[in-house]
Amino acid sequence: MKKLLSVAGAALLTVLAAIFAVGQPAHAAAGFSVSNGRLYDANGTEFVMRGVNHAHTWYPQQTSSFANLKALGANSVRVVLASGDRWARNSAADVTNVISLCQANKLICVLEVHDTTGYGEQSGAITLDRAVDYWLSIAGALVGQEKYVIVNIGNEPYGNQGYATWATDTANAIKRLRAGGINHTIMVDAPNWGQDWSFTMRDNAGTVFTADPAKNTVFSIHMYGVFDTAAEITDYLGRFRTAKLPIVVGEFGFDHSDGNPDEDTIMAYSQANGIGYLGWSWSGNGGGVEYLDMATNFDPNNLTSWGQRIFNGANGIRATAREASVYSGTTPPTTTPPTTTPPSSPPPTTPPAGGCTAGYTIVNSWQGGFQGEVKATAGPSAITGWTVRWTFANGQTISQTWNATISNSGAAYTARNVDYNGGLGAGASTSFGFLGSWNGSNTTPSLTCTPS
Repeated sequence: MKKLLSVAGAALLTVLAAIFAVGQPAHAAAGFSVSNGRLYDANGTEFVMRGVNHAHTWYPQQTSSFANLKALGANSVRVVLASGDRWARNSAADVTNVISLCQANKLICVLEVHDTTGYGEQSGAITLDRAVDYWLSIAGALVGQEKYVIVNIGNEPYGNQGYATWATDTANAIKRLRAGGINHTIMVDAPNWGQDWSFTMRDNAGTVFTADPAKNTVFSIHMYGVFDTAAEITDYLGRFRTAKLPIVVGEFGFDHSDGNPDEDTIMAYSQANGIGYLGWSWSGNGGGVEYLDMATNFDPNNLTSWGQRIFNGANGIRATAREASVYSGTTPPTTTPPTTTPPSSPPPTTPPAGGCTAGYTIVNSWQGGFQGEVKATAGPSAITGWTVRWTFANGQTISQTWNATISNSGAAYTARNVDYNGGLGAGASTSFGFLGSWNGSNTTPSLTCTPS
C-alpha cells in the first residue's frame, strides 16, 4: 500500500540555487544510457517511459498484471520490491521472474526498493545505503539485464526531516552500486516524500549526476499535492530540461490527501517535452488512497476513472507510448509467430447522412491468439454515440477489451461506446481494441455501425 505523504507547509520554498549543466556521456551499448538529458535504449533510440506503478511485493500472485498493462498500451512498469526490512523480501529468483514477465510482455522494468520510503520520518524506513545492500545481494538477477531493467535505488528516500544529506547519500549509493558491478541506468527519487518541495534534488542534481562514474543517472520526481498548479509543474520539469539533466515523473495521481495535483499539465508537458511518466498505481492501494487504483481488483476490464484517464485520455499512455526498440521484431516468447500475414482491414462502406462506419484490423497475431482493433467513424454529421456489430465466422472469441463495452451471443458480438468516446464530430473517428483467440482460421468479419 502506498504510504500517505506528509508534506510540511503549504507553499514551495524560494529558489535556492541554479542547477549545474553537465556534459554528455559516451553511449553505453550494453544497456540504457543517458545523453544530453535524454534516455536512450541499447540501440541508441530515445526511450520515453509511459507506464504505471505495480505493487508486486504486496501482490506477488498478480503476475497477469504485466500482460494487462501491455495490452493497455504501457511500454514500462515501475515494480515495487522490498528488501525484507519493512516488508517480505523479494528474492533474486523472484526478481528474475519479474524481469522475465517484463520481457515476455515487451515492457521496460523499473525496479525499486520501497523500504526506504520516508526515512527520517517514517518508523522502520531504511537508508539508501541499506537499499544498496539489497541490490548487491541480488546482483545475479540484474547483471546481463541492462537492456531491459532500470534500477531505482529507493522509493521516496526521505520524509520532511533529515533530508539535508540527500545529495551526499545518493551520490555514495550510486558509487557503491557501480563498484559492485551494477552498470544499469540508475534512477534516484527526490526527498520530501518524493516531492522535493525543498528543491534539494533540483538544486543538487548536477552534482549527483557528475558523481556517477558512468554518467548514467535519471532523476525521479513524485507529483502529488505539491504540484497542484501548471506553473509549479512546468517550472520544476523545465529547469531539468534547461540543465540537460534527465527527469522522469516517477509517480503522480489525479488527487491526493495533501492536495489536488494537476495531472493534465503533468501529462501534457511531459508529452510535449519528451519526459517519461509512471502513474500511481495499477491496483491494490490501501491506507486511505484506494481512489488511486487504476483498475478495480486488478481487472483490466474494470478501469476506474483514473485508469481511463491515464490509459485512454489526452496525452495518455495508449496515445503516446512507444515500445522500446530493443523489442522490435520480437514476439511474445510464450506463443508461436503467425505463419501467414494478418488480413488487412476491409474498406468501410459509404455511410448515410448522420451515420457511421467501422473498419476492422488485426494489429498482431500469433498461434492461437491475436489483437484486434476497430475504428468507428462518423459520417457527414456529428453523432452522440455508436454501436458496432459483427459475427465471427471461425469460432474466434474475445477475452479482453478496452475503449468499448463489448457483449456477445455466441459468435455475434456487439460493441458500444463508453462515456468518453461516444460523441464524434462529422468525419471524426475513435478506436477500440481487444485480445482474442482463434484456431485454424481468423478471417476478417463484416461490420455494421449504427449511430445513437
